Amino acid sequence: MKKTKNVVIFSLFVFIFSLVYFVYARFLGGVTSNEETFLTEIGEIFGGLGFAALAVIYGRTVLKLGLGKGGLARRILPEAYTGMGLSLLKKLLQFLNKTHIYVGITAVAAIVLHAGFMGLTDQNLLLILVFALVLWQAVFGFFLFWRYSPRELRKVSYLVHAQFLSGIMIGIFAFFGHLLAGD
Repeated sequence: MKKTKNVVIFSLFVFIFSLVYFVYARFLGGVTSNEETFLTEIGEIFGGLGFAALAVIYGRTVLKLGLGKGGLARRILPEAYTGMGLSLLKKLLQFLNKTHIYVGITAVAAIVLHAGFMGLTDQNLLLILVFALVLWQAVFGFFLFWRYSPRELRKVSYLVHAQFLSGIMIGIFAFFGHLLAGD
């Protein structure tokens, strides 16, 4: 319960920080929105793909948390179907585990292309933070996958890559950053 409380407090802190920055930038900072062009339309497609890939990645994390503790799975599934339902959820989790690296690569590539087509400006701190966090996750995910990574680097990479807090920051920063950009 204490870990959940800490995650909620952290999420609230990130939300308040983002809200304060949003209000500051919207009314005092003068952040401008992008104008619509053919390239920004292509960028929006990549943004949707990146969002979908991140939803799959963090949906996998939520599923792992739910199956690990069991309580969440019992609340979702009726008791009569618990055995069958858990079996299906475990098969889904196995599939998501096998495809995680490919979905992650897709997410990073789509987000980089989205930022490139939309124009990653230095005026929107929240979107720059999202971009940095996605690259941060990608670098440490790469060291987990790369077979020549030293053992110590692999341990550190797992600790950094597998934590849920960066996903919370990515979600909240992206929400407020896109509101600021006028999306």
